Amino acid sequence: MSVRFLPAGDLAVLVEFDEEISVEVNTRVRALEFLIQQKGLPGIAETVPTFRSLLVYYDPRAVGYDALCASIAELLPQATTAVLPPSRLVELPCCYDDPELGFDLAAAAHRLGLSTAELVRLHSRAEYLVYFIGFTPGLPYMTGMPERLTIPRLETPRTKTPAGSVGIGGTQCCIYSVESPGGFWILGRTPVRLYDPGAPDPILLRPGDRVRFRAADRGEYDRIAARAEARAYVPVIT
Repeated sequence: MSVRFLPAGDLAVLVEFDEEISVEVNTRVRALEFLIQQKGLPGIAETVPTFRSLLVYYDPRAVGYDALCASIAELLPQATTAVLPPSRLVELPCCYDDPELGFDLAAAAHRLGLSTAELVRLHSRAEYLVYFIGFTPGLPYMTGMPERLTIPRLETPRTKTPAGSVGIGGTQCCIYSVESPGGFWILGRTPVRLYDPGAPDPILLRPGDRVRFRAADRGEYDRIAARAEARAYVPVIT
């Protein structure tokens, strides 16, 4: 697997892995980030993982570009699954059966040639891997969607998508962490807050987490939403 170092302005270096987007490549990205944090390399201010690269911000007064690249390069042979801690499994309730919440469910099912029940069954039985967090605070980019659910993104993205909306587009699944524009087909909504700026840990999901959706009816959704608003609900995390 080829790796190259690219300067990103005068305060960061981009460590870029292979051209492909895959679980293997992303695992190496996350493993390298973990090793950098564990080793406490001097001068590093922040790390930002993506599908196939790791952006490393550094203080040039504490470490030079060449020295930093050399230190990171020494860690690359160890950047494998073996160094990562066990991943978390996060269960998120999701209400699919209310048209107000899953407002694209029927249209997506029609586009895929499935019944809405079969679409929900396939989507909720899968286990998703969080590649990274991005676009908006707390929004997970996830893989693991059944191939049968591959669907082009909306031709015209909507300008507002409610927070908690669970959507699919291309081969990916995502959850909108805040109200924002988006082009995914919305199948349902989770009442769990993925981003809570007032919480001790504002971001719920982490790169490397595994996510499962549990179908919930509208009554359960509303009860959990009320508890989540009061910061009295904690999702099942194992």
